[in-house]
Amino acid sequence: MSTLRVTYRKSKIGYAKDQKATLAALGLRKLNHTVEHQNTSSIRGMVHKVRHLVSVEGIPADTPEGMAVLVRATAEAES
Repeated sequence: MSTLRVTYRKSKIGYAKDQKATLAALGLRKLNHTVEHQNTSSIRGMVHKVRHLVSVEGIPADTPEGMAVLVRATAEAES
């Protein structure tokens, strides 16, 4: 499974509370903050909701960078 790198690009000031909550749920705190998530339908739905505030790039799972994210996610899931 690939991962998504989501970067917070535009301020949430003036947008609805549910969009602000979606940014927080994605783990985005400050402008230009970047987080990585597994490419699941729930994450894609969250990103779609705030697509005007973020930028997204995919990381294929078969790259070394993608594998590191998979290992980290597996370790978090086990603990």
